[in-house]
Amino acid sequence: MNILDLLITNLSKLPGIGKKSASRIAYYLLQADHSYVETLANSILEMKRNIKSCSICGNYTEQDPCDICTDPSREKNRICIVESPKDIGTIEATHVYHGKYHVLMGAISPIDGIGPGNLRIRELLERVKREPIEEVIIATNPTIEGETTAQYIAELLKKANVAVTRLALGIPVGGDLEYTDSLTLARALKNRNKI
Repeated sequence: MNILDLLITNLSKLPGIGKKSASRIAYYLLQADHSYVETLANSILEMKRNIKSCSICGNYTEQDPCDICTDPSREKNRICIVESPKDIGTIEATHVYHGKYHVLMGAISPIDGIGPGNLRIRELLERVKREPIEEVIIATNPTIEGETTAQYIAELLKKANVAVTRLALGIPVGGDLEYTDSLTLARALKNRNKI
């Protein structure tokens, strides 16, 4: 295998990148300015060297604890539980939530060999005991694994003196009832709001 084939093989391992896309990227990099390719390679290496998990919430950060955990303006009585650090960016982009976070680093998935012990659930329970938490918002994905994880955590938190809430799930804006699956429609009906 030559260098170009090896690069294409490695690029195709990236999420969302197939063999054709990997080939296009590799050929683009071959034609790109040398300084750009060097900057890109150095950026990847710097990211791997300098970004780590926050010891409190599990978010990716260059400094430990992260900016969100050390921000005095954040609501200290709320924790939003997410599956991965990228979910924090998605929620932050709404500019609606101003509390703290807790990253599980996955979801319970027995078929993939991921049980509760593989996730940061123990750390969550310790935070709830240690910090002045009044509400835990479960924002796991609306998948079988995410739902299983949400139910498991909700059950564990019944003993704690905190409100446990789940992100509302339902029909997306611009959605059409005709194309909405029955589970989503059932949740939308169950969690309807007064107007």
